[in-house]
Amino acid sequence: MPPADRAAADLSATDKRLTWANWPLYIDTDDEDAARRPTLDGFEKRTGISVEYVEEINDNDEFFGKISPALMNHQSTGRDLVVISDWMCARFVRLGWVQEMDRARQPNVTEYLDPLLRSPAFDPGRRYTVPWQSGITGIAYHRRRLGREIHSVSELWANDLKGRVTLLSGLDEAFALLMQGNGVDITRWTADDFHTVCDQVEEQVCKGQIRRFTGNDYIKDLSSGDVLACQAYSGDVIQLQADDPDIRFVVPEEGAELWSESLMIPNLAGHKANAERLIDHYYDPEVAAQLAAWVNYVCPVPAARDVLAAAKGAETAALAEDPLIFPDTAMRRRLAIARDITPEERVGFAKRWNAVAGL
Repeated sequence: MPPADRAAADLSATDKRLTWANWPLYIDTDDEDAARRPTLDGFEKRTGISVEYVEEINDNDEFFGKISPALMNHQSTGRDLVVISDWMCARFVRLGWVQEMDRARQPNVTEYLDPLLRSPAFDPGRRYTVPWQSGITGIAYHRRRLGREIHSVSELWANDLKGRVTLLSGLDEAFALLMQGNGVDITRWTADDFHTVCDQVEEQVCKGQIRRFTGNDYIKDLSSGDVLACQAYSGDVIQLQADDPDIRFVVPEEGAELWSESLMIPNLAGHKANAERLIDHYYDPEVAAQLAAWVNYVCPVPAARDVLAAAKGAETAALAEDPLIFPDTAMRRRLAIARDITPEERVGFAKRWNAVAGL
């Protein structure tokens, strides 16, 4: 869609507000008053812009179905800013449903965005998207119950893990790490690479190696001991470790997938400039550090590390040394952003994966 057809009259100069749709539990809250969001409150106080913050996104496909009719019919979604996973962002960018951001209003994004996240294949130069939080898909395991370390993807198929392994059920969430276990460069994987992974997983299902395929409920299985090793997200594991330090997260020797959930401004958003200012607010290293200390995902603002390191509280300062929030140099060398599945590939690949995963 031509850029001129994507924009509505921007009311930002006279109408100091915006509506922001996000996932639940994905922003800092006050310990004594959960209705307060300190980083967001700070933005409102500093700018005079009122933010309607709506925790309405629980699933990428579900949210796509919710707002796509308006976008298809060239109507406003009623939202000025949304946060969805990058593989779904790719669909919005391809369809021409999001507006290019004005970096002149976003000096912090220009200066502080992590170089690893600056130019994914679906949005070169991040013209239409800006990472909200990032994360790593790797392997979580229970060190004490398993009685050994895990270093590579292939170890998921070891005899001592039979029936005690889970994989992620979603095609977009699962495939990249498994390909990396085969030594594939996930920035340019092929259909043959995909089908090789499906063949391998199918074999392990038949052997009874894989207990089941999960969403985020792998957390419950790992905590209870029903599962000893699983595909997992780095942010979840940091939170699990607070209650059980024997739970470990590993970036396999072959590498792991770095992903993001990103901020986008939908077509016909009425408060584009206000949304751009809010995005830039979260790229101030002081603000990014405050948010990272609460959500515990990979921070897309590496400069926030120094802010946390200088924090007064020892527990907060220790987060600066956590490689699952601020990956160190060695870990960063093993992280890659997977190329997205094209529309031409998706139907056939989803059919194959869903058959393997029993979906």
